[in-house]
Amino acid sequence: MNIYSDNLKGEIMTDRRDALASMFSAKGAKVNTNRGDEYYDNLLIKMNNRLDELEKTEAASKTSIEHVLEAEGLTRRDFMKWASAACAMLMLPPSFTPTILRAAELMNRVPVIWLELQDCAGNSEAILRSDAPTIDELILDVLSLEFNETLMAAAGHQAEEHLEEAMHTFKGKYICVVEGAIPLSMDGMYGTIGAKAETFEEHLIRVAKDSAAVVAVGTCATFGGVPAAAPNPTGAVGVQDVVKGKAIINIPACPANPANITGTILHFVLTGQIPELDHLNRPKFAFGYRIHDNCERRAHFDAGEFVEEWGDQGAENNFCLYKMGCKGPMTFNNCSIVRYNEAVNWPIGAGHGCIGCSEPQFWDKYATERPIADSRIKAPTGGVEKSVDEFGLGLLTAAGIGIGIHAVASIAAGKKEGDE
Repeated sequence: MNIYSDNLKGEIMTDRRDALASMFSAKGAKVNTNRGDEYYDNLLIKMNNRLDELEKTEAASKTSIEHVLEAEGLTRRDFMKWASAACAMLMLPPSFTPTILRAAELMNRVPVIWLELQDCAGNSEAILRSDAPTIDELILDVLSLEFNETLMAAAGHQAEEHLEEAMHTFKGKYICVVEGAIPLSMDGMYGTIGAKAETFEEHLIRVAKDSAAVVAVGTCATFGGVPAAAPNPTGAVGVQDVVKGKAIINIPACPANPANITGTILHFVLTGQIPELDHLNRPKFAFGYRIHDNCERRAHFDAGEFVEEWGDQGAENNFCLYKMGCKGPMTFNNCSIVRYNEAVNWPIGAGHGCIGCSEPQFWDKYATERPIADSRIKAPTGGVEKSVDEFGLGLLTAAGIGIGIHAVASIAAGKKEGDE
């Protein structure tokens, strides 16, 4: 047993407190670990059996997480704190921390084929350009990245041969990660790849066919993103509109948080299955939280304290950004909890409202600077205090989404004062 798995019990509770304090300090954050001892006992047995089998397989990548962490100057305690936080994020009790550690150590048994389609490579860049990588980002380095146009040295026929070899060698075992939308207009000729000039659609369907699971990373891959914005000349769509009969996991946002990518793959390593998903095929452990409910400015919203214009006294005092166009009340994501850049900050913390980038059609619906009062966004019947699935299904019949009555009333009052 390696140094990261020994003598865990003495530090688990301390590390868990530290991790949860930093990760789940926001109001309203909840971790559902109340399914009963029998459920978790059986789950733990299942996970360890799965890891036993995975441990017997040959490492697809010779890189180990221990060496990567040591090279970055990270300690066993750092790894412990990350594992505790990962337990909380995956909605598991703290007793699963040693199992999370073990799973992270076996990440080099997971082959990944990463496709770049119609996108800006922003998700890859967000991970690659980190000057102080988090453990989530470092774990992604440990994966056996068998194919990635952005990173691989091979090109042309060599790259194609390597892809075919990886698909054959790891048939039924590899994870197909997709970044970017798929253009369907002009019979898909807006995007072609390889000597055979496969369309992006044909390329994706062929690679996804023999994968264990398909993970769509970023809003372009999940819902079409910016390429699908009106008038959508290329006919861009998300992966789930193209790949059928295959488990698909959507990890939207622009860019997706590496913690959510790692958490999803970690869940697959632990169980051999995809995590519990919401109605949009997003992992509930990451997208079961609404930005509004976990926002550090929520108290100001409840008190009716809003930024009325950029640079005013409300802005100086970090008042709620709802009137300035913040889409936090209609956006489901954990970025207000996990945050970015080693959990240092996130858009609203930096003074900019949420643009709803983890939601379908976000560019056309939400990515505007106009105040909510001037937007064509209305609250659905029953309001917004619902679970992610209830809220999402309600959108199917709603003209749009908005906020609670007291905020709307506040906006109306403000407009009335302006008219006077």
